[in-house]
Amino acid sequence: MVESLVQWFVTKLGGKAAKELIVFIISMVPILELRGGLLAAGPAFLDIPTWRAIPICIIGNLIPIPFILLLIRPIFAWLRRTKLFRPLVEKLEAKAMSKSSQIEKYEFWGLVLFVGIPLPGTGAWTGSLIASLLGIDWKKAFLAVVIGVCMATVIMYFLSYVVIGGIFA
Repeated sequence: MVESLVQWFVTKLGGKAAKELIVFIISMVPILELRGGLLAAGPAFLDIPTWRAIPICIIGNLIPIPFILLLIRPIFAWLRRTKLFRPLVEKLEAKAMSKSSQIEKYEFWGLVLFVGIPLPGTGAWTGSLIASLLGIDWKKAFLAVVIGVCMATVIMYFLSYVVIGGIFA
């Protein structure tokens, strides 16, 4: 699924935006995040050098995080008061909280691992949402997310540039 979404972004934005901007945008998108950004930057898609791709992906992935940590609860409270958005908010909260046991139990390190291990349904967006809903201090949560994103960067670099890059070299 990630590959097809990355392919869609690359196809739709290719030729209209710089390769680096495409990677930056993909890194900011929920679900794709840094994983999708590094995959797009790798040899299989845009072939951006590692030294340029990694900072772009990390910054793109981290930009939305303070807003999620600080604003999602008031936004959800406001949306919950509307008939139209209440079901969506409840669904998002339930989905996020269904994955919260590791974070709730180990808090900081649980959040680091949740964000850092690139599996479906994990990442900086979901981790930040869960941290906010659990009431974890935003500074502590932000640091955990940053460490987790760095951890995911190492894993995704290896997969995107070494494993997949080795296939396309």
